[in-house]
Amino acid sequence: MKRYVVAAMLVMVGLAGCATTETYDETRGWTVEKLYSEAHDELNSGNYTRAVKLYETLEARFPYGRYAQQAQMDLAYTHYKDGEPELAIASADRFIKLHPTHPNIDYIYYLKGLVYYNDDSGLLAKWAGQDMSERDPRAAREAFSAFRELTTRFPNSTYAPDAKAKMIRLVDALGGNEMHVARYYMKRGAYLAAANRAQGVVKDYSNTKYPEEALAIMVSAYDKLQLPKLRDDARRVLALNYPQSQYLSKSWTVEEMPWWKLWK
Repeated sequence: MKRYVVAAMLVMVGLAGCATTETYDETRGWTVEKLYSEAHDELNSGNYTRAVKLYETLEARFPYGRYAQQAQMDLAYTHYKDGEPELAIASADRFIKLHPTHPNIDYIYYLKGLVYYNDDSGLLAKWAGQDMSERDPRAAREAFSAFRELTTRFPNSTYAPDAKAKMIRLVDALGGNEMHVARYYMKRGAYLAAANRAQGVVKDYSNTKYPEEALAIMVSAYDKLQLPKLRDDARRVLALNYPQSQYLSKSWTVEEMPWWKLWK
């Protein structure tokens, strides 16, 4: 009988030992300074999963104060570095909501724009073989919006010059996207849709390289639609703004162009 009692006690001790192992937390008792230091070291070492866990632990245990705020900022950056754009954006938006007047809020807007900007560029490989007219330029628009917020509210920010440079590239890319759609519609014989897209390029992307061709597309599209007044109006604007344009001596024609060249 005693043998069974001893055996039962040994089993219970073993189970207790397993339970203790499962619930062991090495960070138990760590100060906020140590938690932040360890998390920051993991981030710098590229151990992003571990860094995220430590930052989240810090915020859960010490939800107030400068360490918690810095952890929230670092968490957004860690998700970005870890290739998790959705989590990075969510963390950035949360920080903006919680700390709208934080002295480093300009950095968060820059980071948010950077996440969208690099997410948009990083997906280029996935678009190989896909017509650009089918591509959603949402990431580019969101990046532009974040950078514009930064440069408007914080024109003297350290991050403003780079944000402005990226905005120029984004505008050019968005204009190129619209032009590709206009070409696509012309190629498919959807002349009214092509004219409307081209008109949008002239109106919204006048400071890019595309308005000249957009006006030429409008001339060609309106001619196909047998709308001589609109055709002649578009041609007059083309001649006024681009007197040396090749499209004044020859009509616009569809040219096959690799979509990726628009992003160079």
